[in-house]
Amino acid sequence: MKRRFTLKKFLRTLFLLCTGGMSYYNFEIFYRGYSHISMFICGALSFYTIGILNEHPQRRPSFLTQMFLGTAIITAYEYITGIIVNETLGLHVWDYSHMPLNIKGQICLPFSLLWFCLTPLCIITDDVIRYALFQGKKPSYKTLDKNS
Repeated sequence: MKRRFTLKKFLRTLFLLCTGGMSYYNFEIFYRGYSHISMFICGALSFYTIGILNEHPQRRPSFLTQMFLGTAIITAYEYITGIIVNETLGLHVWDYSHMPLNIKGQICLPFSLLWFCLTPLCIITDDVIRYALFQGKKPSYKTLDKNS
């Protein structure tokens, strides 16, 4: 089955990327008073990737599984962004080295736990946007995996 490029798909993707990017960027401004363009990119990719998790109903993981996967996605993007922006480019946008259980000062357990708490908002927001603005499937959630 060939996938065709359509303006609708392009606009949906662009809208979701911008929603995630602006959300992460504004979260940073609210939390620490400033942000960086790299946080927009990290947030955009995180939000969009989390949204892909339940795009296909026959392979949709449970809501809790999506939360765990979403946390891993955000943490991975944050680590990659940190290595590029902070370590390679030397911009020092953030430093978690003072936080407990950090890895190279780029990610840490407390923020991963925060991402876990915020992923339901990402999952639901993505679903509502796809449904309300782009005629996607109506959101419905199951709490457990089929095999649980």
